[in-house]
Amino acid sequence: MQDKVLILDFGSQYTQLIARRVRELYIYCEIFPYNKPPNDFSIYKAVILSGSPHSVRTEDSPRIDLSMIKGKIPLLGVCYGAQYLAHFFGGKVSQSKTREYGRANLKFIDSKSNFFIDIPQKSQVWMSHSDTIKNLPDEAKLIASTSDVQNAAFEIKGEYTYGIQFHPEVYHSPDGSKMLQNFLVKISKIKQDWTPDSFVEMTIKKIKDQIGNDKVILGLSGGVDSTVAAVLLNKAIGDQLTCVFVNNGLLRKNEFDSVLNQYKGMGLNVKGVDASKLFINNLKGESDPELKRKIIGNTFIDVFDDEAKQIKGASWLAQGTIYPDVIESISVNGPSVTIKSHHNVGGLPDLMKLNIVEPLRMLFKDEVRRVGNSLAIDSAILRRHPFPGPGLAIRILGEITFENINILQEVDSIFIEGLKKWNLYDSIWQAGAILLPVNSVGVMGDERTYEKCVVLRAVQSTDGMTADWVDLPYGFLQKISNKIINKVPGINRVVYDISSKPPATIEWE
Repeated sequence: MQDKVLILDFGSQYTQLIARRVRELYIYCEIFPYNKPPNDFSIYKAVILSGSPHSVRTEDSPRIDLSMIKGKIPLLGVCYGAQYLAHFFGGKVSQSKTREYGRANLKFIDSKSNFFIDIPQKSQVWMSHSDTIKNLPDEAKLIASTSDVQNAAFEIKGEYTYGIQFHPEVYHSPDGSKMLQNFLVKISKIKQDWTPDSFVEMTIKKIKDQIGNDKVILGLSGGVDSTVAAVLLNKAIGDQLTCVFVNNGLLRKNEFDSVLNQYKGMGLNVKGVDASKLFINNLKGESDPELKRKIIGNTFIDVFDDEAKQIKGASWLAQGTIYPDVIESISVNGPSVTIKSHHNVGGLPDLMKLNIVEPLRMLFKDEVRRVGNSLAIDSAILRRHPFPGPGLAIRILGEITFENINILQEVDSIFIEGLKKWNLYDSIWQAGAILLPVNSVGVMGDERTYEKCVVLRAVQSTDGMTADWVDLPYGFLQKISNKIINKVPGINRVVYDISSKPPATIEWE
């Protein structure tokens, strides 16, 4: 049985980073919203309470019954989580006179505390709170302070319960991973055995038990996630799996044929279906991004329903859903506050009598790549940039037309091939072009033009949850801009997006 860590999310922007840091320690963890916790806490070897934008002092602050956790399972409260442990268990939380935000140093550390084993005095940590713990609970012991924060860390006597008012998960807390390791390994006695090989072994067994002798249909996209999911399923159930690659008419230039070619020799049963006209016709006249996603998702379901009916005994639909898809599609505020709909998250309509299997559902993108490497998948596939499920539909702002698709395919091809030629592609998380629904004035050959504007976008990221724009060389941008304007009719202006996520998203729609 795999040791598990539970992270209860109170709405912090850093919750996913906590999960990433735990996974980097080769320890498996899961995130649950505080208001939708798991039914059984006893299956977890440790629990972490996240931060939150809320104050524990307000009546509408996020709250959870900790009676089944505190004193029974090792428990770590981070920022809001620490203030929660203080406020509701006999201590006092007050508004700080000055907002405690940014870098700080631990001027006092209790070196006898297991939480701070091998952590140097004056270790830098990152603060981000406007409330502060004024008084600790009677049974609590102070184990760390900064110049401005007296009760920076504490532990509860007689329990494996800890609270810290700083964020160990962020880059600005360089010893933070070691602190998490101390809590999870030294204190909670968790085995560090969450590896790609162990995941493959465990998942193959789980798929065999789940699927039995049934048949499975999988939608391939040519990307990392669906390919790794396909190879995992193939190893588990072999020819019970049929893979379908659908041309929705919104792929990159020549991608339908190139993706089908890349799967030759991989031992997968792959069928190509050209449904491009169906998708484009269904999108006609629609410019709302959320509705475009839903139309594409529903059309995919129609296409897969038709394909599934042709496969006798097909009763499962496999998807390459990964953890960021899941996280962005749930919210700690009750019903999801939708940023954008994910085409491969959620149930299927009743008319489609298929169960869902998602072998990668709990993995971050970089973990998927490591699993793919463990499965000996071609590195060219594993290095491929993420590409949105709805394809170019959400990179064409406004109505989808064949003309706009052709324009963006040509621009995207020039941009991506240029990145590869300049040896920039592999150092970038994701890159693409966006066609704007605006025209601008230009001059070509002494003649006035009034043509379209295209945006180039390239970002650095680890898992897509946060991202920074890439500082591409001016020389590269100049050459690519010139080539696009000269080679792609209808474009007379190229701009480069320098927005990070947050506050922007990676895609424009």
